[in-house]
Amino acid sequence: MATLLQRLGLAAARRAWVVIAIWVVVLAGAGGAFAVAGGSLASTFAISGTPAQNVADQLQASLPAADSGTGQVVFSTSDGSAFTADQQAGITAALTAAGGTQGVSSTINPFQTEAERAAQQTQLADAAAQLSAGQAQLDQGQAQLDAARAQLAAAGANAPAGAADQLAQQQATLDTAKTELATNQAKADAGQRLLDAAAKIQTVSSDNATAVATIVFDKPTADVTPEDKQGAIDAIDANPVLGVDANFSASMTSVTVGVSAGEIVGILIAAIVLFIMLGTLIAAGLPLLSSFIGVGVGALGVLAFSGVVSMSSATVTLGLMLGLAVGIDYSLFILNRHRRQLREGVPARESIGLANGTSGNAVMFAGITVIIALVALNVTGIGFLGLMGTAGAVVVAVAVLVALTLTPAMMSLAGLRVLPKKERAALGAQKHAAAAHRGEHVAVHAGQSAHSAKRSAPGSTLATRHPILLLAAGIIALLIVTIPALSMRLALPDGKSQPTESTEYKAYTAIDNAFGAGVNGAIIVVANLPTVADDAALTSLEADVADRLLTVDNVVAAAPAGASTDSRTVIFQVIPSEGPSAASTEQVVKDLRNLSASVDSSLGVTLGVTGLTAINIDISAKLADALPIYLVIVLGLSILIMILVFRSIAVPFIATAGFLLTVLATFGAVTAVYQWGWLGFLFGIHDPAPILSFLPILLIGIIFGLAMDYQLFLTSGMREAHVHGMAARSAVNAGLRSARPVVIAAGIIMISVFGGFVFGDLVEARVIGFGLAIGVLVDAFIVRLLLVPAAMHLLGEAAWWMPRWLDRIMPDVDVEGAKLERAAAAGPAAAGPPPRPSGRRVRRPAS
Repeated sequence: MATLLQRLGLAAARRAWVVIAIWVVVLAGAGGAFAVAGGSLASTFAISGTPAQNVADQLQASLPAADSGTGQVVFSTSDGSAFTADQQAGITAALTAAGGTQGVSSTINPFQTEAERAAQQTQLADAAAQLSAGQAQLDQGQAQLDAARAQLAAAGANAPAGAADQLAQQQATLDTAKTELATNQAKADAGQRLLDAAAKIQTVSSDNATAVATIVFDKPTADVTPEDKQGAIDAIDANPVLGVDANFSASMTSVTVGVSAGEIVGILIAAIVLFIMLGTLIAAGLPLLSSFIGVGVGALGVLAFSGVVSMSSATVTLGLMLGLAVGIDYSLFILNRHRRQLREGVPARESIGLANGTSGNAVMFAGITVIIALVALNVTGIGFLGLMGTAGAVVVAVAVLVALTLTPAMMSLAGLRVLPKKERAALGAQKHAAAAHRGEHVAVHAGQSAHSAKRSAPGSTLATRHPILLLAAGIIALLIVTIPALSMRLALPDGKSQPTESTEYKAYTAIDNAFGAGVNGAIIVVANLPTVADDAALTSLEADVADRLLTVDNVVAAAPAGASTDSRTVIFQVIPSEGPSAASTEQVVKDLRNLSASVDSSLGVTLGVTGLTAINIDISAKLADALPIYLVIVLGLSILIMILVFRSIAVPFIATAGFLLTVLATFGAVTAVYQWGWLGFLFGIHDPAPILSFLPILLIGIIFGLAMDYQLFLTSGMREAHVHGMAARSAVNAGLRSARPVVIAAGIIMISVFGGFVFGDLVEARVIGFGLAIGVLVDAFIVRLLLVPAAMHLLGEAAWWMPRWLDRIMPDVDVEGAKLERAAAAGPAAAGPPPRPSGRRVRRPAS
């Protein structure tokens, strides 16, 4: 593979403009595909097979109108005073205008809803008065009949003929009236019970200063287009009401993917780091340009499928994060090797091929590791998460291809300008010594002879100076950081997680303050009723169901919100006491499901729970269940890959233990900041909330890939030095000193890119960016640069032990192209192939 990549690099260098033109065409093609076939991005997540989703699917079949998309518009007076008649009329006009826009089937006016509720209450009060009067008349009539019977009995034989039959007829008429009155009384009582159960479901606040209108679209939620949403919003904005503010719920706004100021700052920091490290604008711009091309092709290619696959905005944002970060780093690894070889006198064209065959080979292996970790997200069985992993893998694959083709082409065009002026001048003065420099480089780097390796053995580093103390302190510190993760809760973001200046946040908090937190977390209960005799029986049964729903702890209101044409399926809106992400609301969903059995046995009614709140809770639960399985898969994959690469038993377990520490510490830091609110003011966290439910699995997959990258670039140098005769502990120092500068730069760049998303506009991107930035910080600077070298130093020769039988059957994976480098150093006259590296070593004294 190293030879093939060398040839690929040479071909790209020879035909630089052709390669650049091809990538420009590919970029344009991806953009054209997106323009033609791209669709809108979803703001919600769904997992088929969850209880709530199953109920939603059944409901859509029996009551399709229930699946119509809806959005809320929150009107509030600017000064907190009650709405005036003119303001109410203005809001009505705005809603009428919104109702006439394309894609909107109707609007629900909050004032009209409250008026209808008041009218119902008045009707019930009037009915109660009439029933009371009727009961008094019936009681009076019964008293008169009783008196007549007494007189008839006293008259005895003198009673008029037929008097008894007449009284019997009057009694029958009276009994019929009593039965009718009892039926009406029961119906009125049931109606009053329903109104009482729904008392806390309001559309206008008690102070008459906040009102919530509903926009009903003519398509299912998933099919409502951004244009339809924006049309309704524009209609309301075009009819402003003096002294009234209008804000829109998250279900009304459309999600867009763009570049925020924070992300630009992150890229600028990465550019500064590149310039400081490389010392020239051309060299610093080369990795940036490569990453921009790669992320453009990858992201636009993924977006092109958004018209046929339901894709969340977080999916595309994740691709942008990974594409920028790995695109810069992968090009930097190849460029750094090329610059080092130029300084040692290797001709520019030959150096490009050699860099592509050595560091490019490592880049390809590192990219494959990240791709495998991302694609493995599909094994969780969670559709949207698998799609995120697949999209991220596509972007990383494009970044690898760009690094292996476009980077060599641009290095060819840049020539020696990838070096600072001083180095170019020195290189020209010392060109006659190029061969000697090159031989010295290969001898030291690849360890071609044990003698030269020994002579160049470096002294100790910070990681190996006091390894026991460093290991103990590092592990204890990371375990302390892990402690908050013990209380980590998972949920999907709600409106309270949005930026405080956003209309979604203002709408959410206005509802929260005016009507209670639970109104934002409404739960849908689908009741399948038995056949009933009449409307009165149906109303009574609905009231019985509402009463039973109110017996659940932390349920404050329940009311029918729709029914099928045969009245066999009735939808109830249930309001919990707290918001959608609260632990009590999660328990309410569980208790409602547990209630179904008792309601079925007593009323013959089966209950199902669905709605956005229940669906999000089920998604979080399924993701939490999948987390341990995925972690085991990734840990096993880590050990296998490391055994294959480093031909060692101890090194893979050290690397995997370090990865596990990184993941746990990252979970702890994320929980402390986003759930506990520690240092939240620095990251714009105004309302701490549970952690994004798919973040832990996502972090495990991505951090695994990145951790293996750093492990590869650090430990492969240690292995090569040891394979060619350097003592194990000296090899640790040699590999660490060789790879440390580029790993530090790569880590800073990744932290900058990921950290830029922490201050972006998308809520999901903020926490993902923070988690990845912390993960890279911990893994690169603590685990890989300190703890792993310290552990390997303590193990000494034992770090490279491998059973002979396993060493014989394993393939030789030369991930850094060391054989290619040795062959280039030896020249065409070299006889015979280089020796095959072996896991068996001669024990040498520690240095």
